[in-house]
Amino acid sequence: MIGYVTLGTNDLQGNAPFYDAIAEEMGVGRMMDFDSYIAWGRPGGGAGVALTKPYDGKAASVGNGTMVALEAKDEAQVKRLYEIALANGGSDEGAPGPRGEPDGDGSTFYAAYFRDRDGNKLNAFCMVQA
Repeated sequence: MIGYVTLGTNDLQGNAPFYDAIAEEMGVGRMMDFDSYIAWGRPGGGAGVALTKPYDGKAASVGNGTMVALEAKDEAQVKRLYEIALANGGSDEGAPGPRGEPDGDGSTFYAAYFRDRDGNKLNAFCMVQA
């Protein structure tokens, strides 16, 4: 249902390496690359992530309560994505680990939370069978 998610940036070229590294770990690359807009993903694949300078020319700001969740293959990839984010200028918002109680089928939500250089919040997650 979701084709892509767009986040605002005040420094497209400075923040792009953060997303290049995340995308590489997820097995995708840039699918669009313009002076004011870069999108990562795979045409015809799952939802992508885009970074753009605001169209109105005003400064980008972080949405309160807004977050992009990246579905990882497993717990190890959640940890790698978290480490990649921090190594590429991101900041910690919650180290990798289980969150909440197991659901009805016994699976647990496993996630790590981080922000990009502009302050946009992301997480990497997977469901882990107990």
